[in-house]
Amino acid sequence: MKKLLVTGASGFLGWHLCQLAKQQWDVYSTYFSHPIEIPGVTMLKVDLRDFQALNHLFEQIQPSTTIHTAAQSSPNYCQNYTEESYAINVTTSLNIAGLCADYSIPYIFTSTDLVFDGLNAPYRETDPISPVNTYGEQKVQAETGILARYPQATICRIPLMFGMATPTATSFMQPFMQTLKEGKELALFTDEFRTPASGTTVAKGLLMVLEKEVRGIIHLGGKERLSRYDFGRLLVEVFQLPATGLKSCRQQDVQMAAPRPADVSLDSSKAFNLGYQPLSVREELEAVRVRSRVKGT
Repeated sequence: MKKLLVTGASGFLGWHLCQLAKQQWDVYSTYFSHPIEIPGVTMLKVDLRDFQALNHLFEQIQPSTTIHTAAQSSPNYCQNYTEESYAINVTTSLNIAGLCADYSIPYIFTSTDLVFDGLNAPYRETDPISPVNTYGEQKVQAETGILARYPQATICRIPLMFGMATPTATSFMQPFMQTLKEGKELALFTDEFRTPASGTTVAKGLLMVLEKEVRGIIHLGGKERLSRYDFGRLLVEVFQLPATGLKSCRQQDVQMAAPRPADVSLDSSKAFNLGYQPLSVREELEAVRVRSRVKGT
C-alpha cells in the first residue's frame, strides 16, 4: 500500500480524512499538542514548525503523497497572535511544499474560502483574492508561496465545515447545540454567507482530488449558499433543539477581533464536474445525527 502523510490528525478535518483514507492507504499522521489515537493509522508526535523534525519525518516515512491539514484556523486567534499562527500557517506550509518538491510527490494544501473579501460571490478558482483578516492573508501567502516553490502542488479551498465532534476537535455546530440545549440565547448572523460542507464530504473531496491528480487551485464548497442563521434553523429542525433561543443578528452588532467578509460562497463547479458530490445541508446534518446516535454522543 502507498504511504499517505496527513498532517494534523487532531484537527477536525485531519481526523475525518484519516478515517476515510485508511481504507485505501497506509496512513501516517501527525499531532502535536493534542495526543490522539486512530485505529489503523500510525500516529506521530511532531512539531511541524521545527524544520529538522519535519525533514526527519519525511526521511523516516518516505511518503508517496502528503495532505497538509494542520493549521491555526481560528481567525480571531490569528488576528491576535500573528507571529505564532504565521509559523504553522505559512512557514510550515512552504517547508512541506519544498520537501514534496524534493521527493517529487503530490502535495495537497488545505486553504480557505476566507481568501476572498466577500464582495463578489460566488467565487471561482480564477477570481482575484483579497482577504480581510490575518488568517485569510496567511492562507494567501501560503498558497502563493507553495505554487512558486512547487508548481505541481494542489491548493484546495475549503468552506465552513461542520459535522460530528472528533475526540480532540469540534466544528462550530457543537457550541451552537450546547447553547440551545442549555436554553441560552444563540444570536447568529443573517448577513454572513458561506457554502458549508461536512468534514466527511470535504475529506472525500480531498481524496478525489488526489485520485484525479488535480493540480493548481480547486474549490471544495458545498452546494448551498446559507447564512449562519439559516444554518442554525436547519440545525434546530434536524436535531429537534429548543428554537426559542435562536435569534438573528448582523455582523456589525458583534465585536470580533478578526473582520469577517459578508459572502465567501464558493463556486465549486470544477470539483462537481470531477465527481465531488456534497449532499444538501439538511441531508448532511441528518447523516451527522444518525452517526452521532450510533456513537451514543
